[in-house]
Amino acid sequence: MPPALDNLYILPTLPDGAFLGNVAVMGRLTIIVPVLDEAAIIAATLQALAPLRARGAEVIVVDGGSSDGTPALAGPLADRVIMGRRGRGAAMNAGAAVGAGDAFVFLHADTILPDDADRLIAAALARRAWGRFDLRIAGRHPLLALVARMINWRSRLTGIGTGDQAIFVARKTFWAVGGFPDLPLMEDIALSRRLKRLSRPFCIATPAVTSGRRWDYYGVLRTIVLMWRLRLAYYFGVAPARLALAYGRVPSSPAQSGTRP
Repeated sequence: MPPALDNLYILPTLPDGAFLGNVAVMGRLTIIVPVLDEAAIIAATLQALAPLRARGAEVIVVDGGSSDGTPALAGPLADRVIMGRRGRGAAMNAGAAVGAGDAFVFLHADTILPDDADRLIAAALARRAWGRFDLRIAGRHPLLALVARMINWRSRLTGIGTGDQAIFVARKTFWAVGGFPDLPLMEDIALSRRLKRLSRPFCIATPAVTSGRRWDYYGVLRTIVLMWRLRLAYYFGVAPARLALAYGRVPSSPAQSGTRP
């Protein structure tokens, strides 16, 4: 069962969800989208999920305190919009706590899933308890394709998924490992480490497409250096709160949103 989270009402688990050893049986899918000041792109992200909703997937948007009207824009395009604490880990736990699905997929606001993501996830969870998608980075810079290949290769080698790769997991498995740690950064790596104790991730080759806005804003080479420096610092025990200050936030614009594969 999920822990109590900020007085949120917890919906009961659906009875057809099950976790058997390292194999999950998936019924309904819950897609959880944490947001903070994403008014420029949230409508496009949620509209891309319409085929999945039409097939029964549930979409929950968790707002961390936007001041630009993001929740109002998300409302007509999601099943639920809830308010949560700032920070992706806390927000995604809050969304999972109210989700009715037997499996969760955690989707960044600037990332687009494949149209058949529900079927791909169901097939993956029939073999493993969790997984992630390969990544493609939308953008014109020729190095972005190489960066995405390196991220996918590193993930396969280490068994660690990143948030941009749309991590998915069986509901019971997610709560069995305690959900996301309440961290301001590196929550995806921390969750992957917890899940990796149960099994390595199932890596879906069909890509999720994430925005190249950070790479455009800071520059590709500078962003590569920054991300490697932050991961290395985290490995050596630097507090995620300090790393989050160095990571910063990138202003969003419609031109920087993800595109379909």
